[in-house]
Amino acid sequence: MRLDNLLAQEKISRKAMKQALLKKEILVDGGPATSLAQNVDTGLQELIFKDRKIQGYEHAYLMLHKPNGVVTASKDKELPTVMDLLPQHLQSDQLYAIGRLDRDTTGLLLLTDNGPLGFQLLHPQFHVDKTYQVEVNGPLSSDHIQQFKDGIVFLDGTSCKPAQLEILSSSPSLSRATITISEGKFHQVKKMFLSVGVKVTALKRVQFGDFTLDLGLAEGQYRPLNQEELKIIKNHLTKSG
Repeated sequence: MRLDNLLAQEKISRKAMKQALLKKEILVDGGPATSLAQNVDTGLQELIFKDRKIQGYEHAYLMLHKPNGVVTASKDKELPTVMDLLPQHLQSDQLYAIGRLDRDTTGLLLLTDNGPLGFQLLHPQFHVDKTYQVEVNGPLSSDHIQQFKDGIVFLDGTSCKPAQLEILSSSPSLSRATITISEGKFHQVKKMFLSVGVKVTALKRVQFGDFTLDLGLAEGQYRPLNQEELKIIKNHLTKSG
């Protein structure tokens, strides 16, 4: 949550916030806040306003193993959504997925009610890498590795940033690989492979930034982030200042 929004919930005026910020009387984990727009979570950080501890609001952070056939949305009139996979007590209008996965794409999805965090993780300036396991219906070669490294150009002329392709196996009818990209264009991975003459038949996200899919989670299962993963969240909160 933005610092100013959190303090407003405590009935602190905007004028008082600005004055306290200038006087370095707002402390986040012992250090002075740098902006009223920075993202904070009192469940992970200690927030002090003029020697007063602010309890505020503790955000939710979940990891979900998205299955095939489920859409990344809060609601859908026809199709099951990732929110439908959660128990009723966790479903909230404030909870949303950080980044989308196509209906037929499986794998790692992060869910939170911390809006600014999602914006930060998806913003191009932070260069959050995403790694996918992919199967395609044709051969892959070292030439493709170089093409991805140079930056794929879609059939419509759209240019992609350099990507890392690692070929795991290759045959005339089925190849397996991992691909790491740093951006999130619409259907990007599928279009990248189409641009080199093969079609994606299976796609699974296994890594998002510093988060790795928990292999103990079956498709459709979720869990709260563990302590190590919450440290990653806390690091991102620190960067937001």
